[in-house]
Amino acid sequence: MATVTRESIGNLHDKITVKLTKEDYLPSFEKQLKQQAKSVAMPGFRKGMVPFGMVKKMYGQSIFTDEVLKTAGRQLEDYLKAEKLAIFAQPMVMPTRTSRLNMDEAADVDFDFEIGLKPDFEITPLKEKQKLTKYSIAISDTMMDDELKRIAQRFGKTEDLEVIGGKEDLISAAYEASYAGGNALADAQKTEDVMPLEKFPAKLQELLMGKHVNDTVVFVPAEVCTAEELAAFLKNPLKQGEEAANNHYKLTITRIAQLIPHELNAELFLQVFPNEMITEESAFREKIKGELSREFERIATDRLHNEMYELLVHTTPIELPVPFLKRWMRDGGETRKTDREVEAEFGSFDHQLRWTLISDQLIINNNIQITRDEVLNDIKSKVLAYFGMDSDEDAPWLESYMLKVVKEEKTLDETYRRLLFAKLFTFLETQFDIEHKEVSEEEFFKAPDAHAHHHH
Repeated sequence: MATVTRESIGNLHDKITVKLTKEDYLPSFEKQLKQQAKSVAMPGFRKGMVPFGMVKKMYGQSIFTDEVLKTAGRQLEDYLKAEKLAIFAQPMVMPTRTSRLNMDEAADVDFDFEIGLKPDFEITPLKEKQKLTKYSIAISDTMMDDELKRIAQRFGKTEDLEVIGGKEDLISAAYEASYAGGNALADAQKTEDVMPLEKFPAKLQELLMGKHVNDTVVFVPAEVCTAEELAAFLKNPLKQGEEAANNHYKLTITRIAQLIPHELNAELFLQVFPNEMITEESAFREKIKGELSREFERIATDRLHNEMYELLVHTTPIELPVPFLKRWMRDGGETRKTDREVEAEFGSFDHQLRWTLISDQLIINNNIQITRDEVLNDIKSKVLAYFGMDSDEDAPWLESYMLKVVKEEKTLDETYRRLLFAKLFTFLETQFDIEHKEVSEEEFFKAPDAHAHHHH
């Protein structure tokens, strides 16, 4: 009769030994071998009529090994269920004795498995109701003016120019590696890009000012860029790495244009908000201000939630079975990792694992749930918003679309998880001591993240 014993081999790290007698696995082995014999076909024999001895010689050892391992696995699974052990991942087989398994010498055999136990822990940051700041970003007149200017430019038009005369002129250019004299290298690949003159490196701006369409400039990136400008300019527009910093490039101007912003009039208001009947600039500004406020609210909320996340992960005392987890990372996947790979990845793995344990506990203990109707309604509302609709009364096609969505498990699962964690963080906002503080946009982005130094 099989026996299962357990012993500690480390912190939250146990060994489980499953001992089998031959009576535990021989009946299932013999049954499976007979089943195999019924389906074997060989030249000279009818299907299922191959002599049993030949079948055993051909398939016996493989079936024997498989049945012994299956029996050990069932015993382990039954033990884990009976003991109600909460474990990480799956039990890992310790150095196996499968090479000793011999169907012609059936005997008692034992297997060792190692498991990592999930810890009990208390989420102390919530117990202590730690203090956090939620910022509110004030919408200034300057910010509004800049946003209106950006919108006017985005919906504006361009007019061709003959010569580069100002920093806001749009320069379309082709770039190719060349010799110092300007002749392109034989294997040079052209890249093309468009950007205002003011976005070019300062020294290159000087070389381009006053140039005409089809004029060329030969330059060396390292000579026209400052240290701060070089990496970005190599990446875009040149599409090169740092090894190209001292090569020669020929820039050919293909077009010069002036961007003419759209007037702030009813035509622009309709283009920006096609479902709104905005005719006055004051109403347009209010609408834009509302959009900016919602976006800044989202950014500020994301920052608060990130601080909660980092604070919970790094200040909740949780012990983990590190040796087991590292072995599982190394051997538990489809491809075995090296020890160096495991060490390089363990920090982020540990970080995410702690959050999983914390969030799971919070979700269960506080009965945070998302229904299927909530998932489907969220998907439906996003589809309507995409088409600028407020109600499905104007979208008779939506019902057939949703019938397809309910079959897309990935979409449903992603929406479920997003809604679940949104609800979790909404709950967490009630568990911390939240101070509300209004700041300018500049102050917000300069404010230090109290827990950023924790981030892996």
